[in-house]
Amino acid sequence: MKEIINKLLTDVYGEKFTSAHRETLFDALNRTRSLISQQRKQAWDESDVVLITYADQFHHAAAKPLPVFNQFYNKWFKSVFSHVHLLPFYPWSSDDGFSVIDYHRVDPESGDWDDVAELKTQAKLMFDFVCNHMSAKSEWFNRYLQQAPGYENFFIAMDPATDLSAVTRPRALPLLSPFTLADGSVRHLWTTFSEDQIDLNYACPEVLLAMVDVLLHYLVQGADYVRLDAVGFMWKTPGTSCIHLPETHQLIKLFRAIADDVAPGTAIITETNVPHRDNIAYLGNGQDEAHMVYQFSLPPLVLHAVQRQDAGTLCGWAQSLTLPSDNTTWFNFLASHDGIGLNPLRGILPEEEILQMVEQLQQQGALVNWKNNPDGSRSPYELNVTYMDALSHREASDDERLARFVLAHAILLSFPGVPAVYIQSILGSRNDYAGVEKLGYNRAINRQKYNDLDIEQQLSSSDSLRSRVYHRLSQLIALRRQNKAFHPQSQFAISTLNPSVMLITRTANNGEQITALFNISENEQHVAVNVQGGFDLISQQAVMENQVTLRPWQVAWIKKQ
Repeated sequence: MKEIINKLLTDVYGEKFTSAHRETLFDALNRTRSLISQQRKQAWDESDVVLITYADQFHHAAAKPLPVFNQFYNKWFKSVFSHVHLLPFYPWSSDDGFSVIDYHRVDPESGDWDDVAELKTQAKLMFDFVCNHMSAKSEWFNRYLQQAPGYENFFIAMDPATDLSAVTRPRALPLLSPFTLADGSVRHLWTTFSEDQIDLNYACPEVLLAMVDVLLHYLVQGADYVRLDAVGFMWKTPGTSCIHLPETHQLIKLFRAIADDVAPGTAIITETNVPHRDNIAYLGNGQDEAHMVYQFSLPPLVLHAVQRQDAGTLCGWAQSLTLPSDNTTWFNFLASHDGIGLNPLRGILPEEEILQMVEQLQQQGALVNWKNNPDGSRSPYELNVTYMDALSHREASDDERLARFVLAHAILLSFPGVPAVYIQSILGSRNDYAGVEKLGYNRAINRQKYNDLDIEQQLSSSDSLRSRVYHRLSQLIALRRQNKAFHPQSQFAISTLNPSVMLITRTANNGEQITALFNISENEQHVAVNVQGGFDLISQQAVMENQVTLRPWQVAWIKKQ
C-alpha cells in the first residue's frame, strides 16, 4: 500500500511533496494503525440500511442533544437501521454544520466524543469529511489572515481580473470573496459555496497533511463510512471548469488507499451532485477510488415517475446502471438534508421537462435554489421540499400521501446498493415553512429539529401520520434486511409491464428471488406476471395465480416459496 500511496503523491505533487512530507505522512499512518483495534465489517450486505440525521436532531431541557439522540435511537431506531450518518457534528458557523470551525472537536452544544463513542456501541457510524472548504471563523483561517508562518498557502488567493468564466458554479453567489490580512492587504479568496466557506488549497502539501490528519482522526473515532462532501470541487486550475479535475480523482484515490491501509473495511463515499455520467466516474476502475457514490439521479427520477404516473424514464435510466466491480456499489437515497438535486436529471430529461416539473412543484409549495451558468443565465439547481410533500398534492388525503410515500421508499429499498433514509422521512415530516422564515434559507424547509417528548408523543399516537409513516417504513426496512435477494450485489432486472406498473426482480447468489411490483398510478392495475405460488412479503398474502391486481400506489414484494 505504501507504494500506491507514494505513486499517488508523486502523480499529484511531483517534487513539491518532499521526503520530509512523506515521512510526516507515513509516521501518522503508522500511529493511527496502532490505535485502531476494532475490525470493520468487510463490504456490505442486505442488512445495511443507513439513517441520515443531525446530531442535534432532538432536544430536551435537561440534556445535550447527542445523549438525547442516543436514547431516542435505542428506543425507536436501533431495530430498524444498521448505520447512522451523523451530519457534521463539529463546531460550525453556518450551513447547518458544513462550515466547519474545528474538524477535530464535537460541537460542545451537542455533546462530546464520549457521546459519539456511546452511539458507536449501538450502530455503525458514517462521518462527514467536509474536505473542500472550512469556516471563515476557523483557527486555520484566522492564522492565514494573521499571516502566521506555515499558513501562507492554506487557501486560494486569486486576482479578481482572472478569467474564471469556465468555472462550474453550484450557487448564484460570487466565486471570489475579499478578505483583509493583518498587513492591511486585501486578497480575493476562492469561495465556491459562500463567503463563510473558504476553499482549501490542496496544491499546498501542508493542506493535504492537515486534512489526512482529519481523516485519520475520524477513523480512530470509529467512522465505518466516510462521506467526502462536495468533493468534485477540491482542485482548482483557472481556465478549466474546476470540477472533476484529474487531481481531484487522484486525491480521492489517495484517501481510499489511506483508509484501506489503516482501517480496512472503511467505505469511502463521494458526494457529487452532478449529472450521472460524471458521478459514476468517482468509482474509478472499481478497485482504487470510491467504494460507493451517491445515487443522485434516483430522487428526482422517482419523483418524476410519481408525478407523471409513468415509470418509463426511471426504468430506462435504471436499465443502464452498471458498476465497474463487485467492490463498488450505489449509496441510494430519496431525501437528505439538502434539496432534491436537478443537475442529475440533465442528460436524462430534456431541460423543458425539468423546468415543467419545477414549476408544478412550486405551485404545490416547493422552494427552489438556483445556479449561475457560464453564459450568464440561471438554472434551477435543487428543489427544497420534504420528500413527502414533493410526492403529493396539498389537498391529498393522508391515506394517499402515505401510499405514495411508501411506494417511493419501496423503490428505494428495491434498488441495488445500500439505502439511506433521512430522519425527516422516517418521522413523516411535512414542509417546515416556519423554519424557512426563522432561519432565512430555503433548505430549512426540510431540516426541522424536535423536542424529544413532543415527537415521541406523535409517534406513539397510532392514528397520526407520523406514526403511520414510521411503522410502515420500519416494516419495509425490516423485510429488506431479512432477505438476501436485496443484497447490494444480487442480480437486478427492471422493466415496465405498462407505463404505470414497474417490475423489479432481485435474485441472490443462493437462488432466492423477489419479484417487486409497483403501481405508480392512482388507478387499479391488472397485470400478468409469473408469480403464482409466491408470497407477498408486504401484505403477507399468498399469490395464487399469475394475474395480479394492484391497488392505486400499491407495492408487492413477491417471494417464491
